[in-house]
Amino acid sequence: MRLDLVTLVVADYDAAIGFFVDALGFDLAEDTPRGTASDGSPKRWVVVRPPGGGAGLLLARADGDEQTAAIGHQSGGRVGFFLQVDDFAATYERMVEHGVELCEEPRHEEYGTVVVFRDVAGNTWDLLGPVS
Repeated sequence: MRLDLVTLVVADYDAAIGFFVDALGFDLAEDTPRGTASDGSPKRWVVVRPPGGGAGLLLARADGDEQTAAIGHQSGGRVGFFLQVDDFAATYERMVEHGVELCEEPRHEEYGTVVVFRDVAGNTWDLLGPVS
């Protein structure tokens, strides 16, 4: 058994793809048309994954008021996503270059280097590097 996908509700497919692919270095695994939303706009099945595999994110454009209200609040204001990287400095630099919203300065904890950031939808994440 393995976790394959987690849905992340976003406002715009292309902005979300740009964030995860360009700013974080994820791979675009799939981008396939999938019918129409309730407002008649085209829907897509968009999946991004960290390089090397693992669980992916299904980037789902909000459809309706309830889903729109969930954008950026999928974990109730807590850090809801944890991105473990081997090279914290390189990933952090890439994020800074792409204007990722950082909520703090990087800090060193007993479990590694960490910084909290917000994704394109406003959800909070921990970027975690190895213990120095």
